[in-house]
Amino acid sequence: MLYFDHCASTPPYDEVVDTLAQVMKIHYANPSSIHRAGAEADKLITRSRALLGEQFGVKPEEWLFTSGGTESNNLAVKGAARQFRSRGNHLITTQIEHASVNDAFRQLELEGFQVTYLPVSSTGHVDPEQLRAAITDDTILVSIMHVNNEVGSIQPIDKIGKLLEAYPRVLFHVDAVQSIGKLPVKIKEWGIDLLSGSAHKLRGPKGIGYLYVRESLQLQPLLSGGSQERGLRAGTQNVPGIVASAKALRMSIQAEEQNRERLYALRGRLIEQAEQIPELKLNGSHDQAVMAPHIVHFSYAAMKPEVIVHMLEELGAIVSTKSACSSKDNKPSRVLLAMGANREHAAGGIRISFGDEHTEQDIDKLAVMLGEAVAKLKPLERSK
Repeated sequence: MLYFDHCASTPPYDEVVDTLAQVMKIHYANPSSIHRAGAEADKLITRSRALLGEQFGVKPEEWLFTSGGTESNNLAVKGAARQFRSRGNHLITTQIEHASVNDAFRQLELEGFQVTYLPVSSTGHVDPEQLRAAITDDTILVSIMHVNNEVGSIQPIDKIGKLLEAYPRVLFHVDAVQSIGKLPVKIKEWGIDLLSGSAHKLRGPKGIGYLYVRESLQLQPLLSGGSQERGLRAGTQNVPGIVASAKALRMSIQAEEQNRERLYALRGRLIEQAEQIPELKLNGSHDQAVMAPHIVHFSYAAMKPEVIVHMLEELGAIVSTKSACSSKDNKPSRVLLAMGANREHAAGGIRISFGDEHTEQDIDKLAVMLGEAVAKLKPLERSK
């Protein structure tokens, strides 16, 4: 079976699995305990934090460990908005954020915050000038993802960060869950105040997330009951997961440049072959300068996406429809609608995401399977 659902979760490195098991067996003490075993566990967390700091060129203590990308996003968005409400109540994000960001802003609207949801182009990109026009004296937070988790569009985070230098009271949060380990992430150079990541998206364990919080920046915690993680995230730390996730992050970033070139070649190869199937329409752009290397998204407008997913699985390939968090609802893709697609097109999305284990032969096999799946399903197309 060929696994092409890396955006949902990735196969962990063997070394990461070994590390996870080893730490679980040996360092099971609570890292907050004052005895020697607790101190040894705490040292492992400190080393892991230092590793993150080294990889991104920031201070180790600027990193928090959470339960995943969803918690990191929620803590960044809600924690910043609530903490700095005395400065203003206006927030800015985009129409195509991951559900963990989009829903957080919807909740903040219920608390009285005003939110601007920036539109995107037909390829899924934000215009920095529209962001500039949306900023008011009451704006306190801008949250824009680096790579869209459905179609793979890369947002101009560098340009947005440069733009926000003129607004020092506005915090800048970036959801980098789909870009860490795939593309360069330059926290300081891009003026980022808050940045979210997730270990299982880069061949680490599930249940661990990263959140960069700029030094001296205070957030309102979501969880109370302990002083862990600078007092911003109470709860006993998952020591094995933290150590294993730091290892996965280091391995992914070290291999990033080499893998990126190869993944872009695979992306181009798949698009070229899939576009020979008239029923499939590419979402996003052919231009790899503005698209992530590991994501290809098509629509088969006349077919329910779950039918295509199950047919491909029967043929030997695992793909998905949209984000795993939203894949079980029957609604058209919010992302594709924002990109200007009609409801039928937005309801027929197929997301293919791959990783460093895939070869040209795997891509060729998948392309053949796509053709077979469409041929078998064509008689079942929804009436126009």
